Amino acid sequence: MSYHALGSSQTAALDLDRYLALQQLAELQLELAGRGDIDGLESLGAEWETLTAGLPDQPPPSARPLLERAMLMHERTRVELLRIRDALVSDLSSTGHLARAAHGYSPALDRRPRLDRNA
Repeated sequence: MSYHALGSSQTAALDLDRYLALQQLAELQLELAGRGDIDGLESLGAEWETLTAGLPDQPPPSARPLLERAMLMHERTRVELLRIRDALVSDLSSTGHLARAAHGYSPALDRRPRLDRNA
């Protein structure tokens, strides 16, 4: 049976199933971001694209609560990703400071040319 051959209530239920799947995927993305699992997040990108492909420009009114929840999860995921980014930048900055400090304590390098001109 094709999607178009279904009755309107069955079609609406299938449409809501896709919106529910989007909401659940958004919640999983938030969970992964909270754990710092960037690879896991990246692997969900194709699934998001598949779920959103072909959705109508104007969702049905019954999908509104699901979409609002998904949008909230996306915003929270964005905040988690910003925290991860800030932590990485801070770590990189600290590493650079430590490397410069360690270099300052290393013995002075012999600055003579490495080429033996007498050879």
